[in-house]
Amino acid sequence: MFHIRPETAADTDAIRALTAAAFAGAPHSSGTEAAIIDALRAAGALTLSLVAAEAGGIVGHAAFSPVTCSSGASGWFGLGPVSARPDRQRAGVGQALIRTGLATLRDQGAAGCVVLGDPRYYGRFGFACDPALRYGDVPQEYFQRIVFRGPPPAGEITYHPSFDSV
Repeated sequence: MFHIRPETAADTDAIRALTAAAFAGAPHSSGTEAAIIDALRAAGALTLSLVAAEAGGIVGHAAFSPVTCSSGASGWFGLGPVSARPDRQRAGVGQALIRTGLATLRDQGAAGCVVLGDPRYYGRFGFACDPALRYGDVPQEYFQRIVFRGPPPAGEITYHPSFDSV
């Protein structure tokens, strides 16, 4: 059984390998997910980096980083990338990482979190599409938010530059 904990410096190589393996061949993958995590870490923008660990090593990872909103709303974060070792996908690893990460952000006073992904999957965590919120030319239903406190943001969301630097 795995347990969720913050990443340590010793986890970096395992996170990189896990992320590359988890996204290999995925139709929605840019192939840069592991490099994005490394870039966020190097920029000091990896706000929350959680691993699912068990005796055999790291079996999952979730990254949370700050986002900005054109309306000036503050305290918002983006979820992703999230990965589970291929042999552990669809076994609750990602769900546990996401639930723990969202609870941690909420406890730390975050206003909310956004995610780009399948609305059927992310809806189970409370994410919902909001037509007032945009992310480039991504179809609206795939860009979602969850509000922890305050009013929902409106406008264009921008992820940390690390997402575009790889």
